[in-house]
Amino acid sequence: MRIVVHGVGAVGGVIAGALARAGHDCIGIARGARLDAIRENGLHLRSPERSDRVPLACVGAPDAIDWRPDDAILLAVKGQHTEAALAALRDAGVREQPIFCAQNGVANERAALRYFPNVHGITVMLPAEYAAPDEAVGFASPNFGIFEIGRYPSGLSPEAEALAAALTPAGIVGFPVPNVMESKYGKLIQNLGNIVEAALGRGVEAGEFVAALRAEARAVLDAAGIAWRDVGASDPRRALMRVGTVAGALRIGGSSTQSLSRGAGSIETDYLNGEIVLIGRLTGTPAPLNAAATALAHRLAHARAEPGSMTPDAFAAALGL
Repeated sequence: MRIVVHGVGAVGGVIAGALARAGHDCIGIARGARLDAIRENGLHLRSPERSDRVPLACVGAPDAIDWRPDDAILLAVKGQHTEAALAALRDAGVREQPIFCAQNGVANERAALRYFPNVHGITVMLPAEYAAPDEAVGFASPNFGIFEIGRYPSGLSPEAEALAAALTPAGIVGFPVPNVMESKYGKLIQNLGNIVEAALGRGVEAGEFVAALRAEARAVLDAAGIAWRDVGASDPRRALMRVGTVAGALRIGGSSTQSLSRGAGSIETDYLNGEIVLIGRLTGTPAPLNAAATALAHRLAHARAEPGSMTPDAFAAALGL
C-alpha cells in the first residue's frame, strides 16, 4: 500500500512525516512555501520525545502523481477545501482507490462518496501544529495520536485494517471500527469549542460557552436520531497520547485558531458548528447558539482578525447570551 497524504498541513504533516520516518511508501500533496520547503529540506517532524528530519516525496497537485491501484489517499485538507480536492483527484485519474477522510466534521465522507465508491472515515485525535514551512509538530506521546477508521457509511474493510496496520507502528494507533461515524459525530461535538478558542485566545477561561454550544448540539443530534459516541477526555484510549510540550514550539491552538493566525481568510466552522445548524434546520430543531458562532467565525476569518481578538463579554453578546 502506498499512502498519499493530500494536505500536508498540521495533522497531514504529522501523518506523512510519521509514515515516512517508519519507512512506508508515502507521498505528500502540499502547496506554496510548504511544498518548496519540504522538497528542499525534507520535513522536520517533532514531538515531546524526539526530533527527526524526514525525507518526504512531495508534489503540488494530484495530477503530478502516477496513480497506482494499491494507493490509499488520506484526505487531510480542511472541510472548506474538500470539494476542490476531490475534483482534482478525479481529474488526475483516481477511480477505485480508497479515500480516507482524516478531517474534522462529518460532511467530507458524503462529499467523497459522490465522486468515489470506496470511502472511509477517520476520527482524528492528534494534537498538531504547522509551526514552519518545513516543520510538523505533534504534541502527544508516546504516540502522536489515535485514529478510528471505518468504511463510510458503515462497515469494516481490508483497506481500513491495512491502514491501521501501517499507522500503528508509525506512532498513530489505528482502531478499525464498523461504526466510525458515531465517533466522528462525537468528535464533532468536541470541535464546537474551536471557535471559542479562536475568538478569545488559547487559555482564556470560557468553559460556559463551550458547554452551551455542545449541549445545544447534543440536543440537535438526539432529536435527529443521530448516534454519537463520546471521544473526549473520558475515553480511556487517551492514555495512548498524553499531550505535552515540544522544546521551542509554541502551541498556538486548534485548527480554527491556526487558520486565524495565518490570516487564511477562511475557517472550517461552517463544517463544525454549521453542521449542527444544518442538521437542526433539516429536522426542525433550532440551534441559535451554533448559528451565531458560525456567523461570527465567518466575520472573523473574512476580516483576517487575530486569534484572541474578542473579549468574553463581546463573545457572549455575539451569541446572544
